[in-house]
Amino acid sequence: MAKKQDKKEENKQEKKSAGSRGSEKLTEEGAVPAIVEATLGRGGTRGEITQVKCKILQGKNRGKSMRRNVRGPVRKRDILMLRETEIEARRMGKRVARGGRD
Repeated sequence: MAKKQDKKEENKQEKKSAGSRGSEKLTEEGAVPAIVEATLGRGGTRGEITQVKCKILQGKNRGKSMRRNVRGPVRKRDILMLRETEIEARRMGKRVARGGRD
């Protein structure tokens, strides 16, 4: 009876540590610091997202400058802690004025 409980506990621990397939990259290095070089614009339906250009300070992509979307207050020379440094945000499209003929 005790052996069955031990096996169940081991299986539970394995399941907890496994996670989904894509999460492996997130936990390898942990959070990576990046410094904000410039703010590029506002996005989202209510303007709650700020697109920034940031430079990665550590990890395998050190020195790489990339575009990221940030929620909350952010300004130049702030430090962001990024979970992953592989994916870059899409460029913001040009705004078209509604009702304009141009």
